[in-house]
Amino acid sequence: MAANTPRDPEHPESSDSPPDTRAHHDRVGESVFEKPQLLEELMGAEREFLTPRRTRQDDVESAVRVFLEMLRGLEFLDLDRPTVTLFGSARFTDGHPYYALARELGRTLAEAGFAVMTGAGPGLMEAANRGAQEAGGLSIGANILLPKEQKPNPYLDYYVEFEHFFVRKVMLVKHSCAFVFMPGGFGTLDEVFETLTLIQTHKIEAFPVVGMVTPFWQTLIDFLRDGLVAAGTINPDEIGLMDFTDSAEEAVNYILEHERGCSNHA
Repeated sequence: MAANTPRDPEHPESSDSPPDTRAHHDRVGESVFEKPQLLEELMGAEREFLTPRRTRQDDVESAVRVFLEMLRGLEFLDLDRPTVTLFGSARFTDGHPYYALARELGRTLAEAGFAVMTGAGPGLMEAANRGAQEAGGLSIGANILLPKEQKPNPYLDYYVEFEHFFVRKVMLVKHSCAFVFMPGGFGTLDEVFETLTLIQTHKIEAFPVVGMVTPFWQTLIDFLRDGLVAAGTINPDEIGLMDFTDSAEEAVNYILEHERGCSNHA
């Protein structure tokens, strides 16, 4: 597995400046900022795969591409420590209170011994990776290739890129023992509700899931209680699969103390 580049104590990096990650390499000797050949071949493959009325041969070829992408992700994300995944919007930049909170959370998680994994993008993902790296922790990303390219943020010790959204989501879930979701949009909601569905259906353990910034999520909490529970589409206790807080310290303590959390590994 790729290791952190040692920090030179005689030339410490400023906490306000992006670290130089150009020297980081993965197992096959690629710079983390170079697209591997496989990804170049996969560009546009997900859109092609989801096109209806394709031939069976075309679908089989797409399935092989998916398998190769998943295999590369599994090989790359061979982690040596408990990992917490953070979901959140790319649209809140440095200077916003949500950015500051995500940065504090990344730092607090790293100080507790966790690796911090995000979707590798800007905004709140960047903030969490930044805080983790500033605390000397391991900062990891699972980036997605988009038509308008989402560039990986500069606070990653290393990352892997994906063409298929669903392969990326598998990687974000598979390697984590806890999940934190910050304010976000459709993508964040997709990631959170898929994780909750996997827990609800016992596909994964009932790992801790923490929502940060309670006021932001209050409308959602009300909808779950007054809409879904009232209609009988979820059970009342299933709202309890999530905990909500406005404190990075409380979020980390909840993860550490949770019966299915990471405390036995951190």
